[in-house]
Amino acid sequence: MPQTALVLGSGLGALAEQVKDAVRIPYGELEGFPAGGVSGHAGEVVAGHIGQTQIVLLSGRVHYYEHGDAAAMRLPIECLADIGIRQLILTNSAGSLREDMPPGSVMLITDHINWSGMNPLIGESSDRRFVGMTNAYHAGMMKSARRVAKAEGIALHEGAYMWFSGPSFETPAEIRMARKLGGDAVGMSTVPEVILARFAGLDVAAFSVITNFGAGMTGNELSHDETKEMAPKGGERLGRLIAAMLQEQHP
Repeated sequence: MPQTALVLGSGLGALAEQVKDAVRIPYGELEGFPAGGVSGHAGEVVAGHIGQTQIVLLSGRVHYYEHGDAAAMRLPIECLADIGIRQLILTNSAGSLREDMPPGSVMLITDHINWSGMNPLIGESSDRRFVGMTNAYHAGMMKSARRVAKAEGIALHEGAYMWFSGPSFETPAEIRMARKLGGDAVGMSTVPEVILARFAGLDVAAFSVITNFGAGMTGNELSHDETKEMAPKGGERLGRLIAAMLQEQHP
């Protein structure tokens, strides 16, 4: 049985093509799975092998900004836990807040800032809702990522990811604030899934593919088309890194 699952972000669907002997099930055929409406997100479950490792991919996610539901990915993540998944690798496309981390870069998320103020566990009645987030990102999985990145010659940045609700992009003033508060990248996803995964008892690692600089850093306007165009470039590096991490687990 697979013990590792991936969630693929905007423009990163090509990672699903690395899965061998793939079984693909659209979200729409799975009762209770959310149907997303964002271009660049396939919306299907893919099960198979990458190398010798059995794996399950959620190719595409539903975002808070689509329906105002921070817990939109709760059922899929709880289903992963129910079938025996123990490690969840999350990926996203993000904007850089650092001049030394240009578009095309890959960033290992080492912490996050929930700037949206929303939480997917609002409404949960049990005391399990008080999930500790001090070690939200698994130290062993981060160590593995650093080790294989070095071995594969992949430049791997590290930093804190700051979640904005979206769907509008941030203003230059908000980007200046985010930099001062300790953010290294900004985006519209991932943080709810980290909280849900920790709630479900899963170990988590997460990566951002940098598709643009934050608003006001270059003077250019931002667009989702830019995200979809740039994501595959960094996504190729991220794909190699994740495949190497999985190979390290099952040499």
